[in-house]
Amino acid sequence: MQNIEIAWIFSELADLLEIKGEDFFKVRAYRRAAQVLAHLEQPVQELYRRHMLSKVPGIGKAIEGKIKEILETGKLEKHQELLREIPPGVLAVKQLPGIGPVRARVLFKELGVTNLAELEQAAKERRVRTLRGFSSKMEWDILNGIEMVRHRQGRTRLSVARELAAELTEFIKLLPGVKEVSEAGSTRRWRETVGDLDLVASAADPAPVLTALATHPRVKEVTEQQSNRIRVYTWWGLSVDLQVVAPQEYIATLHRNTGSKAHYAKLQEVAQSQGFKLNHHGLFNQGGQCLPIQHEKDIYEALHMEYIPPELREDRGEVEAALAGSLPSIIQLADIKGDLHIHTTWSDSVMELEDVVKRCREKGYAYAAITDHSRSLRIANGLELDRLQEQHRIIREMNEQLEDFTLLTGVEVDILPNGDLDYPDEILEPMDVVIASVHSGFKQSRKEITERITKAMENEHVDIIAHMTGRVLGRRESYDLDVEALIETAAKTGTILEINASPDRLDINDVYARMARDAGVKICINTDAHDARRLDEMPYGVAVARRAWLEPRDVVNTLDIESLREVLR
Repeated sequence: MQNIEIAWIFSELADLLEIKGEDFFKVRAYRRAAQVLAHLEQPVQELYRRHMLSKVPGIGKAIEGKIKEILETGKLEKHQELLREIPPGVLAVKQLPGIGPVRARVLFKELGVTNLAELEQAAKERRVRTLRGFSSKMEWDILNGIEMVRHRQGRTRLSVARELAAELTEFIKLLPGVKEVSEAGSTRRWRETVGDLDLVASAADPAPVLTALATHPRVKEVTEQQSNRIRVYTWWGLSVDLQVVAPQEYIATLHRNTGSKAHYAKLQEVAQSQGFKLNHHGLFNQGGQCLPIQHEKDIYEALHMEYIPPELREDRGEVEAALAGSLPSIIQLADIKGDLHIHTTWSDSVMELEDVVKRCREKGYAYAAITDHSRSLRIANGLELDRLQEQHRIIREMNEQLEDFTLLTGVEVDILPNGDLDYPDEILEPMDVVIASVHSGFKQSRKEITERITKAMENEHVDIIAHMTGRVLGRRESYDLDVEALIETAAKTGTILEINASPDRLDINDVYARMARDAGVKICINTDAHDARRLDEMPYGVAVARRAWLEPRDVVNTLDIESLREVLR
């Protein structure tokens, strides 16, 4: 059983207990366990076999016992018992904006609401407003929230798709007769969410490969099968589409299946205008001969174009730029020289300062910024002034001992509802990095929240605005704010905007990042890591930057430490 599957059980257990109104500390312990298990580097099964689970922070005896039960039986009876008591649809109700566990429980107990459809009906019949703690406005918000959920249904976070893709491609590679295999579609283009997982493999005989995938333990059912193609539905709630082709057609099929459809259609037009025919079998000249294709680059070169990386294949001007030889030299992961948004045990992370230094040095970084939460965020153990100053003193002492690496002092300071910052200017002024962000008051009006962030940008000590739109993919929509106006302000004030690399956020997105670049705003790609494994999520932020056409010069943490200090000043 995968770590993520065990983590999902604990996460759902926490949600169900919260809906029941169980003890807050018990709920928090399960939720914490879910986070720890999801980000463990080693398989839980291996740690259990070696009797090392109790050494994992956040895993006490009670939770260790439940992990043992899951590993030995494939399920957790307490979890199953709660699922019998509380319909799964109540969890979807809980996730709606403004509902939460308490209101979901009231709706379930008082109106018998067990899913979104029943809640929608109750809201339309004006029965919700009669409940204590609800109102007519809330009925309207509920209907809007349900509509929002419908628009995003059937989408899976990129990180989940890539994790499943890695497991399945490794499995397929080992099958007899398989020459090559790769993910395609939205996953290969690094879109923030995907509708399904597309795989392409090459083998002389497709049948054994299709049969092997159909019997894989991740597969719940086969939904469609043809002679060289199979579509399956996995236990992870994600459909997988595998196409197996002859080795000579592999590159052409991979290219076609990577998409996007609009990009590929435009390429076909270009090919036709030059006397070629492009399809999943290959690139053919006027005589019907298939040109030799060893790599995707060969297709673009044959059409007298620059190679277009998968992340850019969205029909946003990349074909025209490639024909003109004017594609940007987009950023690579290797260009990143440091991470400027990292949390430690001083607030709500499990990493010590020494852990950050060790892991970042292993990544080849030259620097990292410690940006724990400010005092207003008490739920995250935000730092009072004395603790903040003590932490910065320790960091300065550590820097005296470090060679070829710099630990920067900093903070993630809350932007309060009135636009003030959580610390006075004299506290912020000597720091190396000041990140400002919103953690409360999400329901302010468009005008209020835009003015709130604008005021923070206008503070001369604020270097970076973190996760500016506030979205959490699949769980919370962006704040209602004027992003274009904020980008304009950032250009005037020299404020850096963050691409938050957490696969849960990817905020700002590629569209806004490109808009910011065009306005002359600098970008910083950060992980916002709260544990060591999340430091590994930098590739997701880099992918957003690549999709936004960003070059290394557009991103401040590609700079060496001296140049970075100049920018931050």
